Amino acid sequence: MTVQTTAIWLTEHDYRRLRELVPMLERRATALDSGVDTLEELLDVAQIVQPDRVPRHVVTMNSTVRFEDVVTREQRTVTIAYPNAADPSQGRISVLSPVGMALIGLGEGQEADLPLPHGRSSRIRIIEVLYQPEAHGEHAL
Repeated sequence: MTVQTTAIWLTEHDYRRLRELVPMLERRATALDSGVDTLEELLDVAQIVQPDRVPRHVVTMNSTVRFEDVVTREQRTVTIAYPNAADPSQGRISVLSPVGMALIGLGEGQEADLPLPHGRSSRIRIIEVLYQPEAHGEHAL
């Protein structure tokens, strides 16, 4: 997966916690697993801001976001979670999943490529950030 060249916003807290995941991922990485490279690329290009400075329309950790497949117009609502708090049956997806990596740091109206199995890909668009912790004064989730 290629990280988008549009602005990617991360709070300092999210940046630090995601950066801490890199060594763990490196230990578990396989030749088929590109999660480490994708996360490092995302962290390298992100604009790091204080939690109270991140725009309200940007997807941060623990945000709930509604997005759609640009082609099929199928919509989905998910909450971006750290891997240990992910529960797909409850709509809490890991930031390290393809969808989580595609959404984190982008804002409403922005689009991202989403890798699919067998070398295919899709394009998704953020429709609305339904909940963002920082917008509600919750800066350390």
